[in-house]
Amino acid sequence: MSRIYDCADDTARKDGVTDAASAVRRGDLVVLPTDTVYGIGTDAFNPGAVARLLEAKGRGRDMPPPVLVGSMRAATALVDDMGNHGRDLMEEFWPGPLTLVCTATPSLSWDLGDTKGTVAVRMPMDPVALELLKETGPMAVSSANKSGQPAATTAEEANEQLGADVAVYLEGGATESAVPSTIVDLTYAVPRVLRTGAISIEQLRAVCGTVIGELRKPKKRAETKADESAENSEGSESSAETPAEDTGEKPGDTAEEQAPAAENTPEGRSEG
Repeated sequence: MSRIYDCADDTARKDGVTDAASAVRRGDLVVLPTDTVYGIGTDAFNPGAVARLLEAKGRGRDMPPPVLVGSMRAATALVDDMGNHGRDLMEEFWPGPLTLVCTATPSLSWDLGDTKGTVAVRMPMDPVALELLKETGPMAVSSANKSGQPAATTAEEANEQLGADVAVYLEGGATESAVPSTIVDLTYAVPRVLRTGAISIEQLRAVCGTVIGELRKPKKRAETKADESAENSEGSESSAETPAEDTGEKPGDTAEEQAPAAENTPEGRSEG
């Protein structure tokens, strides 16, 4: 039976983090708040636990989860090469809503799925998440929802979708923003935005200089006609945006989940 802790109460928070840390060490799944939406997580170094996480969400190995860490030091131990700008980006935006896709340290004994030798890593700005991560070490974390369903902004919403698949739910209150983390691929000479999110490309360029923006695909003919019709009927420019290139995301998969492995394609695999 799942256990739910209200982290607004200091005693319950302490007990909940302790229980969640024990569950992670056993290879169980836990739900935790982040600074984007709620995440479902487990031990990143337990292949069976990661497989159960993907199964609980209804995902395959082609959409491996990102890894959340409690410190920059923990992140650098996972990364073989963070490019020319990785450390600067970490220092500027961590903890916070920026996920970095880097070449993973090849000696690591883990199996997150079809990562193509990369890891998507982030340090969240949430006190409960950081407390847990400092107890457990790196965790594989995806958004706390069934694939294709709305991302959870409370532990209660996550429980409605995931139920008894999760051992421990840490309720930290409603998340302040449902905007996902920005994902930047550092496996190229020039950083590339794979998903636009809470950190704007202007903020990234202030740190890195040149940054390649998220790729877009042309509108389909039917979409163009619909936009023209809207313009004619409203007498103003259509506000419809060009859709982002298909990343394999499904509606609601917006948290620590859509963190792509470079060249799955780079825009393809899966937050916050």
